[in-house]
This record gives sequence, structure tokens and C-alpha cells, in this order.
Amino acid sequence: MSRIGKAPIKLASGVTVSVSPVNEITVKGPKGELKRSIDRDITVEVKDGVLTVSRPTDQIRHRALHGLYRALIANMVKGVTEGFKQQLELVGVGYKATHQGQLLDLSLGYSHNIIFEVPTELKVSTLTEKGQNPKIMLEGIDNQLLGQVSAKLRSLRKPEPYKGKGVRYSNEVVRKKAGKSAGK
Repeated sequence: MSRIGKAPIKLASGVTVSVSPVNEITVKGPKGELKRSIDRDITVEVKDGVLTVSRPTDQIRHRALHGLYRALIANMVKGVTEGFKQQLELVGVGYKATHQGQLLDLSLGYSHNIIFEVPTELKVSTLTEKGQNPKIMLEGIDNQLLGQVSAKLRSLRKPEPYKGKGVRYSNEVVRKKAGKSAGK
């Protein structure tokens, strides 16, 4: 049995989960509403504020989907109650980030600034303090969308291994290489 799949999901107060006959699950909470269609073989039951996910057989496909959908549903429940946050850091001389509404203006050392449009489901904010690297904060209820947008922002200028310059997650550790040897 899948250890992740068989773990029940406790629903906080104010969270409602409904499953349609075509296996589309809807989670509503204080921060918003999320929908996701799930495989027809996976069954979802809600009893007494506890959500359980079960599978019909022990086939490899069913075992894989069991843990996957349980984790996705748990992320949906967490998203509508607490939300998700991601913070990116711009490391490099002259790297800047500003925002106007959902448009993010990034200066990353290229000849032109990069204008990046953040989806409306996410809330974006930038912070520039003296002596600190500029930071970009993303917040939202959809964990997948948040991760996808932050990965796209990071891919605009990945951290390089010699000086560590680039866009990185705030908790990311960049391993640096030694570079050329100085002695002759």
C-alpha cells in the first residue's frame, strides 16, 4: 500500500470538497477555489472532515496514481487554507526587479530589460533594500502554477557556478567552482 496514498487528509474548518460524477474534484476555502480532474479509477471519499483516497487494484499504474492524486489534493487543501509563497533573489551587480501590477520588469545584465507578465492567479511583489540583493516574492493558492512561474523566472538567468550570479530561490545553495589556478 502506498504510504502517501493511504494517509488521510484532515480538512480545516471552512474547507469544502466536492467530487463530480466525472471525477472532477473542487476544493473551496477561505483563500479561493481550485479544481482538478482526477483519474476515473481513483475514488475520493469525504467523511467527518477527513478525506481519503483509494485505488481499486494493486496494478503499477493504480499504485502510482494513488500517491500522486493524494498529494495533489493535499496541496489543493493547503493552498485554499494557507496559500503558498516563493521568494527569488537576484544576485549580481546591476540586477534589478520592479513591478507594476502583474508586469515584472527585470534587469538581468542583458542589453534590454525583460518584461515578464505574471498570471493573475498569483500576487507579485518586489523588494529592494540597500546592501541586499533584490527579491521577488510570489504568492498564490495553486502550488503547480507558482512553481512553474518561479522556475520560468529562474531560467531567465540561471545561477552560474563561478561567481553565483543569476536568479535563484532564496533557500537555494549554489555550489561554486574554484576557477583558474593563480600560480605560475
